[in-house]
Amino acid sequence: MRLVKSLALACLSAAPLMAEGERAGAFDYYVLSLSWSPSWCALEGDARNSPQCHEREDFGWVLHGLWPQFHRGWPSYCNTIERNPPRGLTEDMADIMGTSGLAWYQWKKHGRCSGLSAEDYYALARRAYEGVNRPEVFRKLTKPVTLPATVVEQAFLKANPALEPDMITITCRDGHIQEARICLSKSLDPVPCGQDTVRDCSLKDARLDPVR
Repeated sequence: MRLVKSLALACLSAAPLMAEGERAGAFDYYVLSLSWSPSWCALEGDARNSPQCHEREDFGWVLHGLWPQFHRGWPSYCNTIERNPPRGLTEDMADIMGTSGLAWYQWKKHGRCSGLSAEDYYALARRAYEGVNRPEVFRKLTKPVTLPATVVEQAFLKANPALEPDMITITCRDGHIQEARICLSKSLDPVPCGQDTVRDCSLKDARLDPVR
């Protein structure tokens, strides 16, 4: 019985911790999450008939979100006195987030935890997105390729000399390159990621679909 309890405690201590209803503004750093839109469309967006995946669009790395983070775990759905964003504000974010619906969801789950107003949160998220050089080489693909996930990380490191390997992680989903997640201070300077953020994809043959 004692062994079972010890194993359970070990598992709990190793798992990421998500808190809900925390106090707004209480966090340690941000995670800037950039999603490879063709992967999301192939795995989920096409089935939803998302406007992000329409043939007239050519999204590559889109802003998934700017997430307040603890050194271990992260807050979500925080209590805040700030008002929810009007429709026009979320629609204005669709050019870098793909859809206004994602912009609204990111405010509801993560933006409220920043302690900022919706206007300031979206402005900060846009500044963080524009402050990262997104490697152009991936936009030049003409057909799907398979490659080690480390190749994507190295491309980001080369395009952003201020980044170190412990400041970025590449994630995969169902065999596809999914996201590049970059850790930033509250002033948007690159910082080392917490242990539960650095979960690099180890695939040697991850799929990367071309921009449509």
